[in-house]
Amino acid sequence: MTTVDPAPPPPMRLRELVFGAACAAAVRAAARLGVADALEDTPMTVEDLASAVKSQPKTLRRLLRALACQGIFVERPDGTFAHTEMSRLLREDDPHSLRYIALWCTEPWTWDVWPKLDEAVRSGRNVFEDVYGKEFFEYLNEEAPESAHVFNRAMTTSSEQSARDVANLLDLSGVSSVADIGGGQGQVVASLLEKHPGMHGTLLDLPGVVENADPRLREGGALADRVSIVARDCREDIPVQADMYIIKNILEWDDDSTRRALANVRKAARPGARVVVIENLVDDTPSMRFTTAMDLLLLLNVGGAKHTRQSMVDRLTDAGLVIGEIRPVNPYLHAFECTVPR
Repeated sequence: MTTVDPAPPPPMRLRELVFGAACAAAVRAAARLGVADALEDTPMTVEDLASAVKSQPKTLRRLLRALACQGIFVERPDGTFAHTEMSRLLREDDPHSLRYIALWCTEPWTWDVWPKLDEAVRSGRNVFEDVYGKEFFEYLNEEAPESAHVFNRAMTTSSEQSARDVANLLDLSGVSSVADIGGGQGQVVASLLEKHPGMHGTLLDLPGVVENADPRLREGGALADRVSIVARDCREDIPVQADMYIIKNILEWDDDSTRRALANVRKAARPGARVVVIENLVDDTPSMRFTTAMDLLLLLNVGGAKHTRQSMVDRLTDAGLVIGEIRPVNPYLHAFECTVPR
């Protein structure tokens, strides 16, 4: 029976950490094979699981044993395997599924750039373009459509899971229009419109993103008559006026891109408009290991960074916004509530 190891002594822990790639690869393999989807609520033998996912029983057992050591699946005394709370998150049908996020964090390009982290730390810039010869999102859209699909699904998953938290957090009294800037497929604006029937919304993002907007927002959708969809790069222009602007998880590029996006919001907004910036922080969160790892990945792929509370305050202040309350949205996100000065 394979169980989760207790906290090991430092030499053992460091040996485990340097094999972290094996753990990430094992999670990716289980997600791509569909092991969690194939495993029913009752324990299954490796032979039955192998048949379901079209793999070899002996090697599947080795994969499952490695994952069970991490608390992903559990091996029972009779040799069968069963779900744990973490393994269920790899199921595509789980309401809290992290399957596409797990795939996104282990996409093929990540294995090429992680070994160059020392170069990125020395230079302070992304190394992705050195490896692939193209800017990150240009590469995704032109050279890696499968990875682009995984990215879109991962961002949709993340947005869906946080959209209700955002809708529950925000006090929208006196707000008749809201604009979701860089809002992806529009889960946040859709949740707000559903909660506030008299409100109008705008979703702004790149053309290739908004063409796949949430069905509720597209023509014929339940919210279509109360929303405008604007295909635009917020770093170039934001031709939208609204009572409230929401900017969630996009101010993570290089400093120049962040400055341009905030300047465009400031330019578009009327005096007194509210601007709510929602971000993961690397110094004020229960999920420090995740956010600091994502911070390093952002350095590698786009030369960006996750923010500290102070770095976010500095950028908002430099953009001419007046910062009010800063509060948690959920265990992973903080909201910076700002206004445009009158």
